[in-house]
Amino acid sequence: MFISMLKQAFQMNRNPLPWPKAINAGICSSLPIMIGVIAGNLSYGLLAGMGSFTYLYVANIPYVQRAKKLFLVAITMSLSVGLGTLLAPHPLATAIVVGIIGFVATFVFGALQIKGPASIFFLLGFTMATGMPIDPSLAPLRAGLVLTGGAFAWLLGMAGWLLDPHGPETNAVQKVYRELAVLIQAAGTDGWVEVRQKLVNTLRSAEETLIAGKTPWGSGEHFRRLTLLNDQANAIFVYLLEHFEGRKVKLPLELAAIVQSISDSLPEKKKQELLIWDSHFDENEVVQTLIDKVNEAIAILNEPFVVVNREGDFSRPSLFRVFGGAFDKNSIVFLTAARFGVVLMIADLVAYSFEFNRSYWITLSCAAVMSGSTIIATFHRALQRSLGTIVGIMIAAIVLSARPEGFVIAIIVFFLTALTELSIVVNYGIAAFFITPNALLLAESTSHFYDLAFFASTRVIDVIIGCGIGLIGTALIGRRKASSLIPHFIAKTIRSQQQYLFTLFSEHRNGVDVIESSERRKMQTNITNLKLVYETAIGEIPRNKVALEMMWPVIFSIVQIGYLLEACLKATNCPILSDETLSQLLLVFETMAKSAEQNGVIPIKLVPEIQGFSKLQKEIADLQDALQLAKKTFS
Repeated sequence: MFISMLKQAFQMNRNPLPWPKAINAGICSSLPIMIGVIAGNLSYGLLAGMGSFTYLYVANIPYVQRAKKLFLVAITMSLSVGLGTLLAPHPLATAIVVGIIGFVATFVFGALQIKGPASIFFLLGFTMATGMPIDPSLAPLRAGLVLTGGAFAWLLGMAGWLLDPHGPETNAVQKVYRELAVLIQAAGTDGWVEVRQKLVNTLRSAEETLIAGKTPWGSGEHFRRLTLLNDQANAIFVYLLEHFEGRKVKLPLELAAIVQSISDSLPEKKKQELLIWDSHFDENEVVQTLIDKVNEAIAILNEPFVVVNREGDFSRPSLFRVFGGAFDKNSIVFLTAARFGVVLMIADLVAYSFEFNRSYWITLSCAAVMSGSTIIATFHRALQRSLGTIVGIMIAAIVLSARPEGFVIAIIVFFLTALTELSIVVNYGIAAFFITPNALLLAESTSHFYDLAFFASTRVIDVIIGCGIGLIGTALIGRRKASSLIPHFIAKTIRSQQQYLFTLFSEHRNGVDVIESSERRKMQTNITNLKLVYETAIGEIPRNKVALEMMWPVIFSIVQIGYLLEACLKATNCPILSDETLSQLLLVFETMAKSAEQNGVIPIKLVPEIQGFSKLQKEIADLQDALQLAKKTFS
């Protein structure tokens, strides 16, 4: 089993190497050091270099969102170093604040679903500050230097806005049309279901990207065009589901090629006027209507600025609503953040209690291990961190024993940072070869101990202890929590869909802003939480693999229903259903929620006709079947 886990931990991912980000990250971390050397103060340059870790939080998100994110990261990095300097004389206070930083950062990144390093570099800044010469009066100076490095990282991270201000939004909509073309090709084949699920996730991601990219002062032509094209892609997808789901009907390959050409023409620099596809399928009205819908997308792409004056109907949820949904005793985000904070606090107390040299490496190793999204991922991280860091320590020991100075340190930091960014997409363990010597170089370049054997053995012991604490803490706290939460979240999500369906199809819709309604927000939050809980449960040890596999069709149908309800909101023909039909639908949803909560099989109810939305009707019926099958298997 250990050999198998070791192979999984060091499996190489075939991802494209992010060369631009790697080079920019290297420049970001090395330039402040060079300036420090030129100014005659290497230690100041190293501190500013810590602020450059801000650049590592750059992601392919809209520049409006990126500006705020990088600003907050730079401020938090600065405050972390300042706090670490102030609290260095007080070990107990340091341990408490380490736990708080870990909890808050993990909770915020989890609630906002932000991908990236989360708390690790805030903890690095705080703990490294506690290992510097103790002098609380230097807190403002150190924090200011880190903020300077962070400001430079902000400028570099935002530089792409000058050339392509809506690049991330364009990429998101491009991906939608690219995968829509693949779905058209997959019509009538066994690959339809897999491509459909992938496209649902891509459509959701694109909408979230467009929401994040919307500015309060108005949007330009290209952004408005993208939102309308995304809405049209949703309309094409829903039409495909309604008329081609489960049918052995092949679609013209030329149609897939045209949809792909829409994707290729989206970037402003590559924009070209596409010709409307003048093909007639009079013998097949359904296919002809699909072609007309694709031609509508081409028309949107070709429309001049004066015509593109509409915007898609979407709005972003308030932070209060987002954090409120995540701040719940049953929220996996809250539970994960709480576990992270508590175990980090324990690790820091252990490190101080036994007076380890440079004890903060224990805390950092513990944090790195616990950054795994699941328990299996945590074990993988422990193996990667341990073996990768040991190699990294050897590299650092050799580099430091050569006593590098001045520009040589800056050049080494440049290459180590760039190699980290290139290798982390391949395997975290390989990245640890470069993360460790980079951090050690920043921390130890101005110190004066170069006993190779002592240095290497001390750091290795720190890493092993930190990884051990992280593994034990992960295994003991909430190791089967996610699995036990799945029925609760299924029932909660179904009931929120029930409430949203009632708002959408009843007379209650009149006079209500359905887009901003609490019912819609609750449904979106619950679907997100359900998917997160399920993904976490898959990585638990031990796990009931059969039970989780039986639950996947249930999760799949719930996500599909959520998407279709959102599509109904945008449809122009959304009907107001009769009280009798609505009552039957509400009964169906409540029965399914009860079925998820209780043991035993509950009889299937008749799903009434939803005029114009037969796919939604079928998906609700499929959810009933999936729930009953899962219950029968384990009753």
